[in-house]
Amino acid sequence: MTVHQSGKMADFTEQRSAIKSCLKLGKNATETFQMMQQTYGENCLSRGRVFEWFKRFKDGRELVEDDTRSGRPVSASNDDQVDWVREKILADRKLTIRDLSVGYGTVQRILTKDLEMKRVCAKFVPRLLNNEQRQRRISASSEMLEAINEDATFLKRVITGDESWIHSDDPETKAQSSQWKSPTSPRPKKALMSRSATKAMIVTFFDSEGLVHKQWIPQGQKVTKDVYLDVLRALRRSIMVKRPERWRKQDFILHHYNAPAHTTIKVTEFLAKHSTPVAPHPPYSLDLVPNDFFLFP
Repeated sequence: MTVHQSGKMADFTEQRSAIKSCLKLGKNATETFQMMQQTYGENCLSRGRVFEWFKRFKDGRELVEDDTRSGRPVSASNDDQVDWVREKILADRKLTIRDLSVGYGTVQRILTKDLEMKRVCAKFVPRLLNNEQRQRRISASSEMLEAINEDATFLKRVITGDESWIHSDDPETKAQSSQWKSPTSPRPKKALMSRSATKAMIVTFFDSEGLVHKQWIPQGQKVTKDVYLDVLRALRRSIMVKRPERWRKQDFILHHYNAPAHTTIKVTEFLAKHSTPVAPHPPYSLDLVPNDFFLFP
């Protein structure tokens, strides 16, 4: 046996082949170990491993690879493993690496390298929609977009409204409480405060020109269909006073959130009676009701 790959990390399979060759050359276990040391140096198998494999080959073993053992984690990924991990993860995306009966490093490599996945936290959304609600979102959004494309004045004619909760005492934000200080003056301090438990509800309506109508809801009063009808009657009076030109032409479109009180038959009949067109609103789309942004820039 000649010396080769000296100083390199030799493959164990290659070293076992070398042990098998020494046996065929008539060497004993000790002589084989000495020759292995000369060939592989510090990368050589231990004396015990060399003697163990020498005995195996002497007893008639031909294979130089390890025997397959049940339950042993596989250290290298292959196509079958990648497909298996993909199938498991797609079936349950909350599985952890330790839940899979493959080596930790192998699963991690498959997920990050082969499948290009990463574990992320779920984000909060107002509501998880079903297929029907998603379709209604698409329909409402498409209808609005079509109306805007057909009429350049559409958005100017929209009067949008909704209810908003107002706290009687809102603590200052970090930016609002900031102040200038010199290098020698102490840093300003403020006591930790929380929002006041006392709050009131206000209903506001506005258009592109500004506020059209506002109305406070009495403490403890819920916005029912009858209360909302009173709000709509007051809104019509405000439009007549603040937007006389639009009132004269009846050139305005109502947009409100599709809350139960806003969509009852009684409210729908009232709007139809006064020929008030209503802009569609996608279901559970709180981000499309801009009242809070209008009231608190």
